[in-house]
Amino acid sequence: MGKHRRPGPPNQPSRVVPRVDASDPLAAYEKRRRAPMDVWRRHRPLHGGASHLRPDEPQALEEWDGFAYVPAGTADDLAAARAWVNQTAGSEAATE
Repeated sequence: MGKHRRPGPPNQPSRVVPRVDASDPLAAYEKRRRAPMDVWRRHRPLHGGASHLRPDEPQALEEWDGFAYVPAGTADDLAAARAWVNQTAGSEAATE
């Protein structure tokens, strides 16, 4: 392990410091409000444990609001939860 080696897989870019626009006066503020690892939506099993071991059980859906993950609903199973996580904001507006 070298002196200046960064942690994490070598095939992925570093996520330690997201890119910041120097001309934007609110750049530092927006940087702090980014979701951890840029994951804006996530799902968790309602009853704990690993979701991939029990894919037929309900999942809790959580969304990043700029400060923390907040509950956004539930999904019937793992497939529905993954579909919700992979939706983009544009496709959400089209379905409403």
